[in-house]
Amino acid sequence: MSILTIILILIGVFALIEVPLFTIFGALALVCLYFVDMDIDNMQTVLIELNRLASTPILVALPLFTLVSCILKETKAPQRIMAFMEALVGWVPGGMAIAGLLSCALLTTLTGASGVTIIALGGILYPMMLEKGYSERFTLGLLITGGCVGLLFPPSLPMILYGVVAQTDINTLFAAAFVPGVLMLVIIFIYCFIYDFRRRKALGLKLSDAPFSFTELWRATKDAIWELPIVFIIMIGIYGGFVTVNEVSAVILVWVIVVAVFIKKEFKLFSDLPRTMIEAAVLAGSIITILGFAVGFTGYMIDEDVPTTMIESLKTVTENKLVFLLVMNLFLLVVGCVMDIFSAIVVVVPILIPIAAQFGIDPIHLCIIFLVNLEIGFVHPPLGINLLIASTRFKKPIPELVIATLPYLVLLVISLLLITYIPWFSLVGVGGGSAPTP
Repeated sequence: MSILTIILILIGVFALIEVPLFTIFGALALVCLYFVDMDIDNMQTVLIELNRLASTPILVALPLFTLVSCILKETKAPQRIMAFMEALVGWVPGGMAIAGLLSCALLTTLTGASGVTIIALGGILYPMMLEKGYSERFTLGLLITGGCVGLLFPPSLPMILYGVVAQTDINTLFAAAFVPGVLMLVIIFIYCFIYDFRRRKALGLKLSDAPFSFTELWRATKDAIWELPIVFIIMIGIYGGFVTVNEVSAVILVWVIVVAVFIKKEFKLFSDLPRTMIEAAVLAGSIITILGFAVGFTGYMIDEDVPTTMIESLKTVTENKLVFLLVMNLFLLVVGCVMDIFSAIVVVVPILIPIAAQFGIDPIHLCIIFLVNLEIGFVHPPLGINLLIASTRFKKPIPELVIATLPYLVLLVISLLLITYIPWFSLVGVGGGSAPTP
């Protein structure tokens, strides 16, 4: 057994005994880079990737959204938002879970990063759903998984980057992604409905806590009137092209501070804010450190041409289109949990497009398959980045989170298989949905 193998086994053991994640990824990246040609200079790739991460525009939004989340959870905003959501959809079994899923999908759509969603909404929705009687496992799985679907809706940054790299009309890609995105949401909606229906039946509860009431909805809307504009600030600011994601995160932070301190008076500027800023800085810093070492490992993958080698090997696997689609999905799932989505698009897409064309796969259909796989990679064990971020955010071990996300992972894979083998879902939005089979 080689020294490299022994070291990698030891790193795996450290991961199982819950050694801090940033040390695991740091060791993995440094060891792999060193053993490329036994040259310690190769290890500077980690520093290069850390510098690249530091210059990523979306990185500014992460600590700001983290601070927003930490401030909101110190106030009664979660209770007001919960009351509003309950009045809006709480009369449906699973209504709170459905509302939480939509909230996660919306924020991921706007930020292009589901990790930001876990930070920004996790601290708010987590206690809300537990208070409504949802199990911790169900809640964690929903919050970790929910944001992934948002990457299929505009103005998704990965979708835009894919269009640029593949030289494909971006509006066409968004039109094609709409039905698959809705399909994935509906499948998870059904699961939430069935889960809550069975939970209520087992506990002898009514199907809903109360029937729908316009009076209750109006009362809840008035109570949450200062929190609800946050959604409109994001939608109008970004969809209207007035501000970037980074700018809107700063606007929301100022809005939340003003409301919490001066309007609701639930938060003290000079005593609560410094303490909350420290809490947010520690949380955001730990996540950024994990991301930094993760992209360092991605740098190793790219330097060693691992994606290229794996894709080239696909050519020799089969000449059957259906089998190729299955193998391609397995490959992309692996890529999704070891590479960040932006690096994967830049590195893998130019190589994969001509190979897929040889099997007669529509390039629009390929885009949707690719992005759905990368979405699933966010929550796919053992290295899905959402699992790593959630472990830090909720202070839970990775194995516990893997178990929590397993039902949702199965649902996402079912959605992937439907989208892969029924091109109609991807092509109906662009006028190519006449044939429902590959």
